[in-house]
Amino acid sequence: MGSTDSKKFYTAAEGLPFFAPAQEPAVGAALDPDSAPALFKPFKMRSLTLANRLVVSPMCTYCSRDGHMSDWHIAHLGKFALGGAGLVFTEAAAVEPRGRISPQDAGLWEDSQIEQLRRIISVVHSQGSKAGIQLAHAGRKASTLAPFISSSVKKTLADESNGGWPNDVVGPSAIPWDESFAVPKELSIEDIKGTVKLFADAAERAVKAGFDLIEIHAAHGYLLTSFLSPLSNKRTDQYGGSFENRSRMLREVVEAVRAVIPETMPLWVRISATEWMEWAGEPSWDINESIQLAKVLPSLGVDVLDVSSGGNHSGQKIVVKQAMHTPFANQIRKALRTAKIQMPLAIVGTITEPQMAKFVAEEGNSAEQTIEVDTEDGASQGDLVLLGRQFLREPEFVLRAAHELKVPVKWPLQYARATPRFTSRF
Repeated sequence: MGSTDSKKFYTAAEGLPFFAPAQEPAVGAALDPDSAPALFKPFKMRSLTLANRLVVSPMCTYCSRDGHMSDWHIAHLGKFALGGAGLVFTEAAAVEPRGRISPQDAGLWEDSQIEQLRRIISVVHSQGSKAGIQLAHAGRKASTLAPFISSSVKKTLADESNGGWPNDVVGPSAIPWDESFAVPKELSIEDIKGTVKLFADAAERAVKAGFDLIEIHAAHGYLLTSFLSPLSNKRTDQYGGSFENRSRMLREVVEAVRAVIPETMPLWVRISATEWMEWAGEPSWDINESIQLAKVLPSLGVDVLDVSSGGNHSGQKIVVKQAMHTPFANQIRKALRTAKIQMPLAIVGTITEPQMAKFVAEEGNSAEQTIEVDTEDGASQGDLVLLGRQFLREPEFVLRAAHELKVPVKWPLQYARATPRFTSRF
């Protein structure tokens, strides 16, 4: 290789506090995007473009001290960028200490938590991947032990001796998630307004840290979800009762966050499309209310709706199957199109194989369907595909998917000699 070529391949990636060769195009990018399936086509939101549509879902790992992430997170999250994910979410970051699920959760309630996030983002950016953060408040599901601790001690609640705060757990109403969780204090209207500001403050820190996008966590039974559901929200003021009132806090959080982040920065919201309580014989949060919410969010500045489900009630009867949230996304997408509302959808949940991910993102691909995924027509169910546990099992899932789908993609320059040929082996 001549000196000119050497300089080309050893151009430093911009904006990094360490040396790494620029990955051009990004790792995981299709070398011929025009001929690639939708899963490997670039995806643009506002001023941000992802190299592909495979996304690392936010996953709690319970390895933070006082909300501060560590070098462990660099290793954990960096490997997904090395594996070619178009977007890597860090785990949920609590907007205040009592908003953590466990004492070991990450947070973004003070400026000292920013610097380590910058280091993580630098590693993600070094591979051409983008970095997102999920802002969250655990609400009535706060002050619990990390799962790998609770399973061994047969206990859920983290008390003061474990660093917990069982007497300072909050929610829309004084209704615990179940008998093993703390009984939450009902938030006052002043407290609600203060919590909305905490989300906005955390969003400003996320911008300072260098994140490319922000997601607001309104799923899985945490604070914003519990306000949405009539099962957990029994308030009689302007934050309870009607759909408009129950969704008020989420709408205020969205507006507050959108107001403090750049116009060019995408904003996502994750919801539980249903809380799986239709069987209970009383009103619950279901797909119809999710559709109603989805129609409102774009006007508030939301760019992507992230579709998940469940987590708000211990009596939920979840039907777990492959790509389990595609039927909900299908219904939401149809309703949005009928209303002539444009909003991309992201889908998460039991997506484990490349063909499955390809189908979820492929428009009009039903004729090629080789997996059992519930759909109502051949339209794509989502624009972006999120994986969680599958990435933990297989950090290089994007590269394997490209190999199996016969899509030539960029590998990290440092790993180029390992790039597989299109044979049966990866």
